Formats: sequence, C-alpha cells, structure tokens
Amino acid sequence: MDRRNNTHVSDFILMGLTESEEIQLVLFIIFFIIYLISVLGNTGMILIIHLDLQLHTPMYFFLSHLSFLDLTYSTAITPKTLQNLLTSMKHISYISCFIQMYFFIFLGTTECLLLSSMAYDRYVAICNPLHYPVVMSKRLCCSLIFGVYFIGFTESIANVLFMSRLDFCDSNVIHHFFCDTSPILDLSCTDTHGVEIMIFILAGSTLMVSLITISVSYLSILATVLKITSTSGKRKAFSTCASHLLGVTIFYGTTIFTYLKPRKSYTLGKDQVASVFYTIVIPMLNPLIYSLRNKEVKNALIRLRQKRQDFRQLK
Repeated sequence: MDRRNNTHVSDFILMGLTESEEIQLVLFIIFFIIYLISVLGNTGMILIIHLDLQLHTPMYFFLSHLSFLDLTYSTAITPKTLQNLLTSMKHISYISCFIQMYFFIFLGTTECLLLSSMAYDRYVAICNPLHYPVVMSKRLCCSLIFGVYFIGFTESIANVLFMSRLDFCDSNVIHHFFCDTSPILDLSCTDTHGVEIMIFILAGSTLMVSLITISVSYLSILATVLKITSTSGKRKAFSTCASHLLGVTIFYGTTIFTYLKPRKSYTLGKDQVASVFYTIVIPMLNPLIYSLRNKEVKNALIRLRQKRQDFRQLK
C-alpha cells in the first residue's frame, strides 16, 4: 500500500541552473532575449515562406516545418524556465512535468527525422536535378512530414507511458531546469533498468536511422560535387547544403553528447549546458543560419517589402 501511495507525487521541484539570485537574474535576461529572437525569427521565417510564392518549393516546405518545431520546442521549455528564474517557488505539477516531457521528446524526435528528410531533399536536388520536381512531389513531401510527426508522436507516447509507471518515494527534487528523462529517472525508487533500455533503443534507433540517411545523402552529394569541373558550380552546390549541414552538426552534436551514453555518466554541469544549447539556443540559431546564409530568403524579404510599399502607394 505504501508503494502505491508513493507512486504518484503531487508535484516536482525544478532546481534550475543555479541558486545564486544574481546569476539567475543575468540568465533570465539572456534567456529572455534569446527566446524573443527565437519567436520572432521562426515566426518570420514561416510567414516569409508562406507569403512568397517563389519559396513554395520542397526545401522551404521542410524549412517552414523546422521553424514551427523550433518555435514550439522553445515555447515548451523556455517560459517555465524564465518563470523559475524570477520566483522562489519552482514547483511544477506532476501532470505538467510529464506534458513538458512529452512535447520535449515529441518535438526533438520529429526535428531529428525532419533534418534527415531535408538531407534527402538536398541529395535529390544536387544528384538528380532533372528528376527533382518528379521525385520530390507534393505527395512525397506531405508523406515525409506525416511520417516524421507520426514517429515523433509514437515515440514520445511510449517514453512518457513507461516513465509514468515509475515510483517516486524518496525525493521530488529535479536537478535540472526542465523535466528531462535522465534527472527524473534518478528520482525513481524502483528499478529503472527496463525503462532505460527502452529509451536507449528508441532514441538510438531514431538517431542512427537519421544519421545514416544524412551520411549517405551527403556522401553522394560530395561524390557528385567532386565530378563538377567548374569552380562556380562546386561553390553553388556546397552553398546549397552549407546551412543545413551546419544546423545538422549543431543539433546532432549536442543530442549525441547528452543522450547516447549510460545514465550513470550523467553530470549536472556539462549536461545542463548542453541542454541549454539544444532547448533554448538552437531554436534561435536555426532561423539565423537559414536566413543570413540564404540569398533566396533575403530576396523574398526584399520582394515582400516592395509589395508592401507598392500597396501603400496604391492607397
């Protein structure tokens, strides 16, 4: 009976990144600015792609979904983090914690698979340019998007269901700034070996499938680019992939560092820094990476401004 009563705690306490009030204030300002840039950047990217007809291509179709995922991803984590940095009451209800965990896993898994779909799109564009409109049809693009969202939904549901069966009887203090799997597993007073194996298999298989897809795509792209004789042709091909390759490197680097390792090697300092990077910083970086290095997005923005000015003159 005691075990059953201890299975569900009413709430958790998020300890955050530091106990120093001065540092908390500094972090609040930094995170708030980053979150503001992230919201404006990703929302702006979605609007530009939606409003400019010349950006209605498979690449920007995927990019608009990446911006949507980043916007939702940061919103699932950052507002609560900002609130906890300003208040002494750092409680989060049991249900709210697992809802946050669900969206964190769902959006992270979906973005992981979306990046591999974008790599395949670049492979077709460079290696089979004549067949690109036929291969990357609207039907295939929609099917890929449905697939990545469905897998993300299924994996997150499985993770949260297994995690919710754990017993919490010794402590409800989470030594993290959001409800991540590793620190919550540390709180459980029951055997978590089976849950850890399940999480490792699901996360590992998703990462491996995505990394294999990306690796094969870019090796094929590299082989094709090396066959191009003109320097301008090679430069154009590389510039097409540069933004995506940079985004992939940052996302997968921090994810692999944090999750593809034994739970016993989880350390508060390094893992929290990595967590800040991929939950708060990366959603801000992606729209900057894909817009500042992309002439098509810049030209689309110029066209939209011109249309706005023309509309005002007509009035």
